[in-house]
Amino acid sequence: MNSRIPVVLLACGSFNPITNMHLRLFEVARDHLHQTGKYQVIEGIVSPVNDNYKKKDLAAARHRVAMARLALQTSDWIRVDPWESEQTQWMETVKVLRHHHSELLRSLALMEGPGHKPRCPASAALPELKLLCGADVLKTFQTPDLWQDAHIQEIVEKFGLVCVSRAGHDHKRYISESPILQRYQHNIHLAREPVQNEISATYIRRALGQGQSVKYLLPDAVIAYIKDHKLYTKGSSP
Repeated sequence: MNSRIPVVLLACGSFNPITNMHLRLFEVARDHLHQTGKYQVIEGIVSPVNDNYKKKDLAAARHRVAMARLALQTSDWIRVDPWESEQTQWMETVKVLRHHHSELLRSLALMEGPGHKPRCPASAALPELKLLCGADVLKTFQTPDLWQDAHIQEIVEKFGLVCVSRAGHDHKRYISESPILQRYQHNIHLAREPVQNEISATYIRRALGQGQSVKYLLPDAVIAYIKDHKLYTKGSSP
């Protein structure tokens, strides 16, 4: 493993609320990268979007961060980072990637400074930061005025993508229809989820609003938090 390239996976999104599907993305992506024989995933980061994203029914960031922390209590390699949610305004994904890349550089410099042992035996290797997403995100790259071409290029050229398959989405076609994605497809890793998992946060919110059970779709600690704070119910405040 020491000869492999270390990788940090970053997932950006609403996490409104975080679901078991969100957690599975990380596990599937890690397995896929390890099976290439080239990479060693050392960390996963969940980055909930800022409140100023203004998405309908978006719970306050403090709740979404708290729920993510509860969901990740059982993980020994994935953590939630509130930085994006704490900014004064909504930020494009590429800017979040830049921030975490800078943090990786800074932490490596600290770890390899005077009086510190190297971070790992292959300490010369700076961890690669890759954006983790569902294959549906590839489709959104085609949506007019949603993404800037320069941002898409920076994401796939400088960082790279790990996309997990989703039912009803043809990721290979999305790549072939985009000149930018085609050019950098060597930096796009397509991971197959053998157990199709179509849990959506939209469905979760609807079910909660109708008083239906969401047990086994979310971690129990998240369900308890939602109940305690009366989230996603009719008349509830963000």
